Amino acid sequence: MKHIRKYSLPAIAFSLLLASCGKDFVTVEPRGQFLSENYYSTAGQAYDALVGVYDVLRKNAGGFENMITMMNAGSDDHFAGGGGASDGAGIQGFSNYTLNSNIMPGSFWNDHYQGIYRANMLLSRIGAISMDAATKARYEAEAKALRAIYYFNLVRMFKNIPLLLEPLTTGNMYDVEQTSPEAIYAQIEKDLTEAIAVLPTTITLETEAGRLTKVAGQAMLGKVYLYEKKNAEAAAILAEVNGTPGQTTAAGKRLLTNFSDLWVFTNKFNSESILEATHTNKANSDWGFWGSGADEGNTVNQMVGPRSYSRPAGSPAPDIPSGWSFNVITQELYDLLKSDPRFASTVLDMKALKAAGQADYIEGYQNTGYFLNKFIPRRSDITSGGGSVELNYQQNDYIIRLADTYLMEAEALGGTGARAQALLNAVRARVGLGSVPVSLSAIKTERRLELAGEGHRFFDLVRWGDAPAALGSRGFTAGKSEIFPIPFRELQGTKLVQNPNYQ
Repeated sequence: MKHIRKYSLPAIAFSLLLASCGKDFVTVEPRGQFLSENYYSTAGQAYDALVGVYDVLRKNAGGFENMITMMNAGSDDHFAGGGGASDGAGIQGFSNYTLNSNIMPGSFWNDHYQGIYRANMLLSRIGAISMDAATKARYEAEAKALRAIYYFNLVRMFKNIPLLLEPLTTGNMYDVEQTSPEAIYAQIEKDLTEAIAVLPTTITLETEAGRLTKVAGQAMLGKVYLYEKKNAEAAAILAEVNGTPGQTTAAGKRLLTNFSDLWVFTNKFNSESILEATHTNKANSDWGFWGSGADEGNTVNQMVGPRSYSRPAGSPAPDIPSGWSFNVITQELYDLLKSDPRFASTVLDMKALKAAGQADYIEGYQNTGYFLNKFIPRRSDITSGGGSVELNYQQNDYIIRLADTYLMEAEALGGTGARAQALLNAVRARVGLGSVPVSLSAIKTERRLELAGEGHRFFDLVRWGDAPAALGSRGFTAGKSEIFPIPFRELQGTKLVQNPNYQ
């Protein structure tokens, strides 16, 4: 794979604060760099800086080291796949539980801390800017909510992390120490609670698509509470998000009628979407800056497709570009999904297509013949502009959507009662499935089928305590594998301490 730019935590203190800005939050074009010391003097510069904070959301599906393909690889639903056992040492090491601090991709630590640095810088400087008070308060709320999201990812991945609420300087960057996960979660709650009080109820999609709303903040806070096992608090706030199961919420959210419509790349910011990361071909992303934060395409699209895909003339097989065969689907998930209405949207069954002579491909590493159809791009998404075709796919990716919050609320309710039953029923009814008695087991199964391949499964297994049983055959070790090792580079010359049982 091409080189990916990496940043260490100390290096962020020296770095130029990268900002991407454009006419709105969807069409984002790089505008170069600016020195933070000379910035933050106008409302326009504050807006540009806020867009820079948002940019890190693209870590979910942008660049080779993205959240979706990494977290999928370590779950029981996927193997790492790719071109071979050395194709991405980090993703391979997570998939077979041989991950160590030397092969742990540093960007999962540093990209999130860069987002936190940007948020901290904006929050520390915006008070001195002469601008509309309501606009300033909104920018502050968005920066706090984004900081909370980045800390939530970090604490779930690494657990023992520093809490930074001011920009690092050359005077203090080597004195940073880890704090307790409880303190991190307390700050996440504080940031989201303060943000929710200010974030707008609605936004104008034509100019503000992709920006945080009150319901997005509430959904994230409900998820945070669930991870903290604060079930009563989670159920209460998620009930505000979800409204009456199966109906349109006060914020205008509603399950899409057709599950397959969730994966149409032009169907951005639909009624089921609560928060999504935006992708575009307008930046003309190319190999020279892929993974640096300046590229704007969805890399998961390229990563999960079958290699050297072809089909004969007149074949009913889909007309799709070739990919790199990452995140191949396990036989276990295939068997669970094969009789489910969500199967076709979730699984591209290349084994069946090849056996029928309808399509062909080159088998990659750990090939099962089953590919993640939710993210495989179509010919209509091939860019006609500059840059590399592989790096300019435009499909947005959901960070949180309504079916997810339905199932989280049902779980927070203990998997029992009339409302939990109604929430589970609504998710199933959308795909034409009948009611099953609600229980925690039924909710876990529904989450696996509904959210397959979206990067949630590993985190779910860990918080439920189910990871040792589900992943033990892959090498998962209880008391170690629940979190990542801290990248080796971060430990050098610092006060940071490696996570337990890692070298």
